[in-house]
Order: sequence, then structure tokens, then C-alpha cells
Amino acid sequence: MTAAEDRSPVVAGLLLAAGGGRRLGGRPKALLTHRGRPLVEHAVGVLRGAGCQVVHVVLGAAAGAVRERAELPGCVLVDNPDWAEGMGSSLRAGLASLATDARGVDAALVLLVDQPGIGVEAVSRVRAAYRSRDSLAAASYDGERGHPVLFGAGHWAGIEKTAVGDRGARDYLAAHRDAITPVDCSDVAEPYDIDTEADLAHLE
Repeated sequence: MTAAEDRSPVVAGLLLAAGGGRRLGGRPKALLTHRGRPLVEHAVGVLRGAGCQVVHVVLGAAAGAVRERAELPGCVLVDNPDWAEGMGSSLRAGLASLATDARGVDAALVLLVDQPGIGVEAVSRVRAAYRSRDSLAAASYDGERGHPVLFGAGHWAGIEKTAVGDRGARDYLAAHRDAITPVDCSDVAEPYDIDTEADLAHLE
């Protein structure tokens, strides 16, 4: 039995929080206020509540301000200087950071900072779909794939090769559709994004 097998698997939370909020007048999404605190804090709390003891947060737009204003104790903060290229660059940066974590991460549970309607229960369900470092799982909403998504470490290299622009892991997941375990979360979460001024009504 290897050292990796002789321990509980580490499913780390990977929060993508680099967006600049272009359609929100350039307000970084991580710093939008939700329940009195920055949205990035809320999302980290969801990952922690779902059992992710290891959490890496990818920052981009206004990274310095996020570090100053948000309380993110115990998180590994990853700066993505290429955040403006889109979600793909943040996913690559996050997976690269997880790969070097000394705690030996077996899977990444990817959550987006601008989806506060996805809470602990949905994230817990997807986390529970982990079986091995070859696992692939994704939340499903009325039959449509969404977030969070779980990537076993065996898939990271392939994802990093295809994660470009705003497509993130979409192309990789499409190519491995049959390997994905869908996890229905329609009854416990709403996968809306905070993209426009109208969407701000979702924040509390």
C-alpha cells in the first residue's frame, strides 16, 4: 500500500474568484457584498462547510484589495496575473497550485465565486461523489451540467491543456462526457451567476 493509499483522500476546494466584473462596471466579483461580507468569504465558507479542509482561492482583479478586505484564514491564495484571459487561466493556475500542495491533494472541487445560490448541501453532494483520483463528477440542475465540478487529480494535466479563454474545463468535460458522474442538486441549489446589475438583487 502506498502512502497516498494509506490515508483519507484529500478533496480540496478550488474557488475561482479572479473575475473583474466587466458587466458590473468593473467591480471585482470577489468583493461584492453578500450578507455583510465580501462574496469570496461566503464562497470559502461554503467549501469549508462541505468538508474541504484544504482550500485554494484564485485571485485576479483587485487581488491586493481582496487580500486586505477579505478574511480568508487558512486558505492558499493564488494570484493569477492572466485573469483577464478568462476562467481557463484561473483554472490552470488553481490546479497548478493544488499540485504543489504538500498535503497531497487527490481531487479538486471547483466552485465559482459568483454563484451564491449554490450552498453547502450541493457542494457536499458533489464532494461525496469522489471515488478515486480518476473521478469526474458535476452538479446537475434539471438535467444541465453546472457547478461545482469535481476533478480527480488524474485529470488535471488534461484539463490544463484544454482550459483556455472563458471555456474553463468545458472542452475536456465534453470529451469525457461518459466518465462524468452527474449529481442532481436541483432541489437544494440555484445555479445563477452574478454577472449584471440586475443579478445583484440575488445578493443579501
